[in-house]
Amino acid sequence: MQPSAALVRIKPSPTLAITTRVQELKRAGVDVIGLGAGEPDFDTPDFIKDAAIQAIRDGKTKYTNVDGTPELKTAIVAKFARDNGLHYTPDQITVNVGGKHTLFNAMVATLDAGDEVVIPAPYWVSYPDVVLFAGGTPVFVAAGASQGYKLLPEQLEAAITPRTKWVILNSPSNPTGAAYTAAELKALGDVLERHPHVWIFADDMYEHILYDGFEFATIAQVCPSLYERTLTANGCSKAYAMTGWRIGYAGGASWLIKAMAKLQSQSTSNPCSIAQAAATAALNGDQSFLKDWARIFQGRRDLVVSMLNQADGITCPRPQGAFYVYPELSGVIGKSTPAGKLIDTDEAFVGYLLDDAKVAAVQGAAFGLSPAMRISYATSDALLTEACQRIQTACANLR
Repeated sequence: MQPSAALVRIKPSPTLAITTRVQELKRAGVDVIGLGAGEPDFDTPDFIKDAAIQAIRDGKTKYTNVDGTPELKTAIVAKFARDNGLHYTPDQITVNVGGKHTLFNAMVATLDAGDEVVIPAPYWVSYPDVVLFAGGTPVFVAAGASQGYKLLPEQLEAAITPRTKWVILNSPSNPTGAAYTAAELKALGDVLERHPHVWIFADDMYEHILYDGFEFATIAQVCPSLYERTLTANGCSKAYAMTGWRIGYAGGASWLIKAMAKLQSQSTSNPCSIAQAAATAALNGDQSFLKDWARIFQGRRDLVVSMLNQADGITCPRPQGAFYVYPELSGVIGKSTPAGKLIDTDEAFVGYLLDDAKVAAVQGAAFGLSPAMRISYATSDALLTEACQRIQTACANLR
């Protein structure tokens, strides 16, 4: 018995591998600071937990509809209308086991061998591997720091071919925190209007984590002509600190939602009934705490950007959203560690940080654009300060 060809095409998630490594080191008593996980450090709000507990007490522990309870779909319809000006009916809504599951269902349900998916780089690590698993071909477009880590219209135009089936747009971005303005999305939409065979996967998972008054927009909202061929994906993981609850959702064309439900009926079946009750409460409840959390994240962003820009060889852009920075590392490449090891890649640099500074980050190579690293600042000011001081020291010790 051998692994399938589809499985051989993909690799394990590098970000989850870093998280696992940090957990192992901590269990061994190592004083390591983990900045690799894409997970808010806030606790799930009590009103959401209470809804889950009540669902258990009410016996809501049975199978639900395959792709979401009517109550949760109604809450998602209301959320899209309230926050995004997008109007769906329940048959245009899918509920999945996290945002990654939404992506997986969409790609596996629509891609045939040789179909192309345009993916701006840096990208979330799962995009290319899910495309590869589904038999598609990722088409990477480098969008570096000089252009704000955002895809340009002329780049999108050049990347589209007759085989292109999807383009993936993530705003605010994991791993860079870059966010598209409405005008920038409109310019990309103008390109896509000329290519009616191309669908758009809009990953809005970090919608509520924005800074400096940045106004969120999503492409189906900005370009109504693209509504029918846009899958607008979101979830409860990041905004509501519900990563472990595993609820993702999306709105799109009813035929696509039905196709995704068909796949889900033969894979996971329904998401956890208790988590769905909690997500319903999250979307229907008081949303004011989201801005309070964003203010806390903004303070952490400012701390980390300032301190990393004081480290020799590191240049750290200031992101508009999410809770990551993606510092550029060309200034450390070519140097050597105190032990004489050459830093020839960003992977070597993050390995040096883990071994010598006991700080865990994720190499830019995992996200398709080097030399860089992703740092998550979803942890306390005290830990971030200590971690950045360790990074400054580690950089100063390079020769």
